[in-house]
Amino acid sequence: MTVADPLIDLRSDTVTRPTAGMREAMATAEVGDDVYGEDPTVNALEAEVAALFGHEAALFAPTGSMANQIALQLVVPPGDELLCDADAHIVTYEIGAAAAYGGISSRTWPAVGADVDPDLVAGMVRPDGYFAVPTRAIAVEQTHNRGGGGVIPLATLRELRRVADANGLALHCDGARIWHAHVADGVPLAAYGALFDTMSVCLSKGLGAPVGSLVVGSAEKIERARFVRKRMGGGMRQAGVLAAAGRYALAHHIQRLVDDHAKAARLAEAVAPFGVLATAVRTNIVPLDLTKSPLDARGLAAAARAEGVLISVLGPRSARLVTHLDVDDTTVDRAATTLTQILRN
Repeated sequence: MTVADPLIDLRSDTVTRPTAGMREAMATAEVGDDVYGEDPTVNALEAEVAALFGHEAALFAPTGSMANQIALQLVVPPGDELLCDADAHIVTYEIGAAAAYGGISSRTWPAVGADVDPDLVAGMVRPDGYFAVPTRAIAVEQTHNRGGGGVIPLATLRELRRVADANGLALHCDGARIWHAHVADGVPLAAYGALFDTMSVCLSKGLGAPVGSLVVGSAEKIERARFVRKRMGGGMRQAGVLAAAGRYALAHHIQRLVDDHAKAARLAEAVAPFGVLATAVRTNIVPLDLTKSPLDARGLAAAARAEGVLISVLGPRSARLVTHLDVDDTTVDRAATTLTQILRN
């Protein structure tokens, strides 16, 4: 790394800065008071996202974690149970919010990323009675963060919908990166939306907006969601400035995700010969398993940082690289060269 070289930040796709066009959209946004339902830009964003997924309504929230937790409170009463996988964002990175805010009991199947077994999930369902906590909903993550950006196949999601219907359960999608799944597999957003009772979708990861996620569902559920959002401290006023960034992202940044996938594939190809690639790369996340490497995750991260490349440490022997809007071809090539040199030594 030379003094002139900027840092290459591959820690997450949340680190992006608004583009010039996005900043212009934010600066010129028409605004109002969203708590009163009077911000026209927020209202337009909510209607647009709901339509994309074939649902009746949507609600703008400050964060993906809040959007997830609002949605879970819509489908799981306090004291009842949610099923999800052991590596799911909602039980790994949301600081126990389902229990703390919603009184929700969570039970998990083994962490398998996108390789969900619907029959295993069906066998976990607990009905009413028997003095056991009844299951009320199943949650999945698309794409799967700790599963290396894996994409749950549409056929698997349809089977999970069948399991949910057979047991009278709701099906929730943490769709923080569902845009990546849409681009990777060519599945229409409305086809995903048709399978879920509630969804959360994020604007501030691959799409490059500075902040914001949406809860998606029926008009009745979103009316309730508005109350839950306020109770959680998520009522916003002139939020159209933020919603404008989201609208710009939807218009300009979905189809370009294919570029991020290609860059991630190049990084994966560079590190694969060293036996540290955890799984095949489908989207914009390159998962690293350092179990058989002389370097642990912190050691690799420190060595990479010294050469101007930032990576994310997930555990003692696990790390990841994430491509995004602010990483171009030149910086990806530089990062690949840097990581290759470190792993070789």
